[in-house]
Amino acid sequence: MENTKFVEVIDRIHQTISAAIDSPDNHREFTEESIRAFANQLIIEDRLILSEQAKSKVCEALIYRMIGFGPIQPYLDDPEVTEIMVNAPDEIFIEKEGQISSAPVSFRDQDHIQAVIERIIAPVGRKIDESMPFVDARLPDGSRINAVIPPLAIRGPSLTIRKFSPQPFTLEELVKLDTINRPMARLLWEGVRAKLNMIVSGGTGSGKTTTLNALIQEIPPRERLVVLEDTSELQVSSRNRNYVCLEARPPNIEGKGEITIQHLVRNALRMRPDRIIVGEVRGPEAFDMLQAMNTGHPGSITTVHANSPMDAVRRIESMVLTAGLELPQPIIREQIASAVDLILQQERVAGGERKVVSISEVVRSDSEGKIDGGMFIREIYSYAKEGIDEHGNLIGRHSCTGYQPACFRKHVS
Repeated sequence: MENTKFVEVIDRIHQTISAAIDSPDNHREFTEESIRAFANQLIIEDRLILSEQAKSKVCEALIYRMIGFGPIQPYLDDPEVTEIMVNAPDEIFIEKEGQISSAPVSFRDQDHIQAVIERIIAPVGRKIDESMPFVDARLPDGSRINAVIPPLAIRGPSLTIRKFSPQPFTLEELVKLDTINRPMARLLWEGVRAKLNMIVSGGTGSGKTTTLNALIQEIPPRERLVVLEDTSELQVSSRNRNYVCLEARPPNIEGKGEITIQHLVRNALRMRPDRIIVGEVRGPEAFDMLQAMNTGHPGSITTVHANSPMDAVRRIESMVLTAGLELPQPIIREQIASAVDLILQQERVAGGERKVVSISEVVRSDSEGKIDGGMFIREIYSYAKEGIDEHGNLIGRHSCTGYQPACFRKHVS
């Protein structure tokens, strides 16, 4: 069916169904079966001559529009699509196998995007309007969404969906993807078992959450975990039965009722955790996280946005300062050096692949026994970038620097 006529048929049937019900909200009570039956009935009544394939497409489009998420629903259903980005009604992009491309679909108009956004966030109790024109939420499958509407979004409503695998990756699968090599996987496995405190550092979209999930899968099932996130997306192994997941809460319309990650970290300390997992530290909760790592919760893990291991340390320093404790920098650095054992640096490289480009140990610089607040970053594994192949993919390899980490000895009782 010619595309313009296809859209006209969809619009006409949709309008007929909408006119047949009392409230626009009642369409959420329709099922796929009832929509198909209604559509086929209207096609017969209007004497539309459509092939079986065209009828099927009309029904699918109506289902996506009325009880699904519009034109992006097929990409939500596609397990190979990892990101969906809606910039405008006719500007939709998807990421697949690390490559971003334009999607051959479109929304009817800006109101259509807004309606889909509201449909997405309604089940999770979030709201978006002029008083709160942006929202973070998650879909039932764990996918993370961010939506921004006018007046903040100048060109109209914007929607970004980051999808996650129903089953979290393991270290072994990261080896197969060449995110890490086998010796690195062995080091990380031993590090988790030895209860080393780890930070996964990297930029947006570099794969930090995937790597953090892989590390979580290696935690022994007998341990109690408390997992803290702004928006829930981490996946605890089915072997771990003793765990609690907590999610921060934004303020309401009156600006009240906010529960921050800092609140959750402090509360987690009273929940008898063996390890505390924080999806990402980005503020004053960094101080509380360091305190937890230093006071009986070894093996805790978190992520941070930073471009290098040393940048990660500096970021944590800056975040601790926002806690308003007026600690001098040497004391903050001492806290970091004492708490953090390993920093994994992650990057999204040419071709869209995600790589752990460095695993480093944080070492205190108190060789004479005097605490001076300094520290060293000692790289254990690195990734050497050697070029780009004819497909635009990065050529490189992981290698060991020869440095032998001392942090394992620190955690041996």
